[in-house]
Amino acid sequence: EDVRAVFIRAPYITRVGQDVEVLATHRGVPVMARQGRVMVTSFHPELTDDPRIHRHFGGIAERYVKEVDTV
Repeated sequence: EDVRAVFIRAPYITRVGQDVEVLATHRGVPVMARQGRVMVTSFHPELTDDPRIHRHFGGIAERYVKEVDTV
């Protein structure tokens, strides 16, 4: 599903490693990716009213906390 993205001098994702999951692209270029519990974007999701990116990140953090709590 499309997400409105605001790009302001954002870095480019120039390569994607084997264990990296590309979560979003813009014009064929990766703009959001994840490797394990690390998520990166080359846009600013905080500048829109769409909470989906933050919810996704929150879900990653929640799962990590549950993993750590069980150790």
